[in-house]
Order: sequence, then structure tokens, then C-alpha cells
Amino acid sequence: MRRPPRTPPKDRKKHRINEEIRAKEVQVIGPDGKPLGVMPLRRALELAWDQDLDLVEVAPNANPPVCKIMDYGKFLYEERKRKKASKGKPAEVKEITLRPNIGEHDLQVKLNKAREFLEEGNKVRFQLRFRGREIVHSEDGKALLLRIAQELEDLAQIESGPFMTSRIMIMLLKPKKR
Repeated sequence: MRRPPRTPPKDRKKHRINEEIRAKEVQVIGPDGKPLGVMPLRRALELAWDQDLDLVEVAPNANPPVCKIMDYGKFLYEERKRKKASKGKPAEVKEITLRPNIGEHDLQVKLNKAREFLEEGNKVRFQLRFRGREIVHSEDGKALLLRIAQELEDLAQIESGPFMTSRIMIMLLKPKKR
């Protein structure tokens, strides 16, 4: 009934399998997740090999160490898949540039575009550019940016701003968690 040892996968680091387990006695968990009790390592290995599975040490610091009977290659594949799925894509920062005396219809077009970006999960940076003597009325620009934040409050919240840098007022909105 002795099965030849498998060549371990290259990305395996945290688990000992089959003959790599050093303990004399181990606590065994079956492939269905039910505990099978404490037994000698040889008997646990035979149980695993009878089912054409591996004996994997899942809790090496326990006394006796806990080992589970499973298909180790399948376990690693599912672990990689879970890890990859949890990463997701990072949020991009989309930029929308305005002027302080923007028309109402133009503002609505910019708001619709910002709404699209936020629904995709991206952050939106509004840049309000002042030219010439428009800088004198910077409080109007701040009011405009706060109005934009209020119009988009169902989808977004202010991450930073509005604040001035030379002749540009900036506000960053981030999407709300759903």
C-alpha cells in the first residue's frame, strides 16, 4: 500500500506533507472535516494513501500536531484562487477640471461623468482653475465645489479639500462603501 512520495509543488512554504511530518503521533482530521482522533504517524499516512490523498500538517505547534487528509494540490490551487480574488483592482483617480463661472448645463455634464467614475469605484479629483482676477472670488469657487460634493453625496464622500494651491482649488471625492 505504500505510495511513492509526490514531488512537492514549488510554491509550497507553510505546510509539511506526508513524510516531511516529524511527529510520532498526530491528531487526524478526515477529508470530510470530521476528527479521526490521535494515532501514530504511520497509520495516519496509510489512511491518507488508501484514499489517494495527502496528509498535511495544518497546526504544527499543537500537541500532538494536527494533520488533515486532503488533496494538497487542489488545496494550494484554491488558496491561490482565493488570494487572487481578494486583491481586486486598485481605485484610480479620475480628474475633472472646471472653471468658477461654469454654466449650469456644463456642470450637470461634469457631474454625470463624475457619477460614472464613482459607480466604477474610482476616486474623482475636481480641479477648479482660476484665471486672471477670478482668484479674488475664491469663496465662490469653494461654494461650487461644496455644491458638487452635496450633489454626489449619495455616491461619494469628501476625502480631502477643498483647498487652494496657487491658482487651482482641489477637492478629492472617494466612493462610499456599498
